[in-house]
Amino acid sequence: MTVEYTLLALAVPALLAAAGFAVWTRLRTRRMLDTLGKMLDDAIRGEFRESLYDESRLSALETRMAHYLSASAVSAKNLAEEKDAIKTLIGDISHQTKTPIANLLLYAQLLEEQDLPPESREYASALEHQAEKLRFLIDALVKTSRLESGVLAMTPKRHGIQQLLDAASAQAAPGAEAKAITLTVEPTDLTARFDPKWTAEALYNLVDNAVKYTPAGGAVTLRAVGYELFCRVDVTDTGPGIPESEQARIFQRFYRSPSASEAEGVGIGLYLARQIAAGQGGYLKVSSRPGEGSTFSLFLPRAEERT
Repeated sequence: MTVEYTLLALAVPALLAAAGFAVWTRLRTRRMLDTLGKMLDDAIRGEFRESLYDESRLSALETRMAHYLSASAVSAKNLAEEKDAIKTLIGDISHQTKTPIANLLLYAQLLEEQDLPPESREYASALEHQAEKLRFLIDALVKTSRLESGVLAMTPKRHGIQQLLDAASAQAAPGAEAKAITLTVEPTDLTARFDPKWTAEALYNLVDNAVKYTPAGGAVTLRAVGYELFCRVDVTDTGPGIPESEQARIFQRFYRSPSASEAEGVGIGLYLARQIAAGQGGYLKVSSRPGEGSTFSLFLPRAEERT
């Protein structure tokens, strides 16, 4: 019995020590997780400061996490400063180019009003046309740069699609009438989440392209189709169509199809439309065959259903 009591006397302290160690380990782990959680919460709120922590009391994991979050905070600060610099540069470019372009347009119009020889009148008209093209290009580049750099954020909310279709159609109507193109808007009661101003510009770019490349007497149709997650806005034309080999490239900045070299444009409208769609959780697709026209589809996220 003496041996058994001796073993029992040794086992009890060992068990108590093991239990104590387990409790200590668990408390230490919980403390470490609480510390890491607070670090992440502070980082999310932008309030993380490594100096708030006593590194001598932290585990190696906590220390590495603190260093990582500090580096992330520095990177975020640098990124914010770069965005501010880009915003300033874009603003300067926009401001500094408006006045010279406006003056070019003014003087070109004044020249056209003068009693000029036919050849000189033709030059004045070409000057005005090129100045208008330059103004459009500068505006498009500024908008694109703002979207790409995140300087200008879109605010998508639930809106009706019909108003979007009507606005794009009204804006493109003069160009369609000039070419005797039938511009049709199919009625819809669908809704989606989008930024009205920017999405209207994206859709107008699609409609304007359709009118631009559709031969005189053709047709352009706008319609909306609803799905569970997206609303699809189609712009269908009776133009020459797009070869499959070019369909991926037409969304690139400044790309112009060799077959479209005679049409007006700088090759940035589709790129800008795709950036606007992507910026609010949507996307842009094209379906086309040479000789059978084209359909550009703008996919917009559906409005959140309220329960």
